[in-house]
Amino acid sequence: MNCAEATTLLSAYADGETGGLQRYSIRRHLRACRAFASRHEELVAQRGQIRAEAQRYSAPPELRARVLATLDAVRASGASRAPARPTNDRWRWLTGGALAGCAATVLAWVVGTAVLDWRAGENLALEAVTSHVRATVGDRLIQVASSDQHTVKPWLSARLDYSPPVRDLANEGFALIGARLDALEQRPVATLVYRYRKHTIDVFVRPEPTPSPSSPLRPVRGFNVARATGSGMNWLAVSDVEPDTLSEFVQRLARPESSP
Repeated sequence: MNCAEATTLLSAYADGETGGLQRYSIRRHLRACRAFASRHEELVAQRGQIRAEAQRYSAPPELRARVLATLDAVRASGASRAPARPTNDRWRWLTGGALAGCAATVLAWVVGTAVLDWRAGENLALEAVTSHVRATVGDRLIQVASSDQHTVKPWLSARLDYSPPVRDLANEGFALIGARLDALEQRPVATLVYRYRKHTIDVFVRPEPTPSPSSPLRPVRGFNVARATGSGMNWLAVSDVEPDTLSEFVQRLARPESSP
């Protein structure tokens, strides 16, 4: 095996995906070619660094439940579509293959969509935490300082293409101290800033075209992130406040003002 052939198989070899003969040939080439051995060492070191430093995400239990429910639905659909009187073995084979193909396609689409939705939620939470930290450290936490919702709301509305609800819940321990403009997913977003005891809470508010279920609260890089949907808006709160307290607070903000 020459160096060009070995190089094309280097990644597969490092992942343990080469056959016995290829693996034997690559090992021989590793001992004979110092340049190839160096490339192999760099690749192994790079993989080790990624495993040690890259952020990992665990799929939520809801994803498993959705996949299993989809499998059950696909099986039930396949059973109901099976022909009552197949004319011959070939027809049974063709029909079974078609149904299996359809089931696999549907399952792949649902699983892929679920994974993408979950990943989008992960990225959004990470982006919100990054914005919160950047604003706090960069001393740009507040652009309009006021506890008066009639001051904060017009300021935001004049700079956005929507008008976010603004509430001061100081009587419940969550005092509105101002707001700023930020960006999530490359779009401008209203960010309400609250004070709870000695904690700062950022609440990102943006229109939600289609209502979606609230995501469970979870930590991201040492901060808690809670989400709620209500009053025609998507609410995303970031803080180091206790998880239960933050979750109840964002749910309270999302409820219409007429609700208790």
